Amino acid sequence: MTVTTYRWTLDRYHQAVEAGIFDDQPVELLNGELITMSPEGLPHAHLTTDGAEYLREVLGRRALIREGHPITIPRSASEPEPDIAIVERLGDVYLTHHPYPENIFWVIEYSNSSLNKDTESKRKIYAAAEIREYWVVNLKQMELIVYRDPVEGDYRSEQKLIAGKIRPLAFLDVEIEVDRLIRRSV
Repeated sequence: MTVTTYRWTLDRYHQAVEAGIFDDQPVELLNGELITMSPEGLPHAHLTTDGAEYLREVLGRRALIREGHPITIPRSASEPEPDIAIVERLGDVYLTHHPYPENIFWVIEYSNSSLNKDTESKRKIYAAAEIREYWVVNLKQMELIVYRDPVEGDYRSEQKLIAGKIRPLAFLDVEIEVDRLIRRSV
């Protein structure tokens, strides 16, 4: 017996979302497949909120910080909902579509139970979309994993940080304290 899975297109997925089909089911579209999203634990929720607030302080009006909202990756029929997406400020353009890869400076996922999904399938989706950098806050090890330089569907650079400062590629004049992303603010 052959098992065939139904592949969702972005249009069909958007129709289902508009119809309220997934209102009580936390799902995201990855490579044309519906994936159940893990519930947020207390550290995940707190650190995501704290990290987004910190990035708003540091970046000011240079970028829009979106928390837990979709981004659209048409080439892979994906619409992930990263914990934090740092995107261009395009105002009402986002009334007609979620940010596309060309609108995204970088994305951040806070990961505990979803660590494997975030460091494997999502990493490859973001790299294939040529999102310049992708950060994963590994809540198990309290470290920041930084992926950069997307080439042929994967990132060529991976760096793990537990302290210090990092400069995002889109804003090389900005220093971000790793501690403020992986630990509670003081």
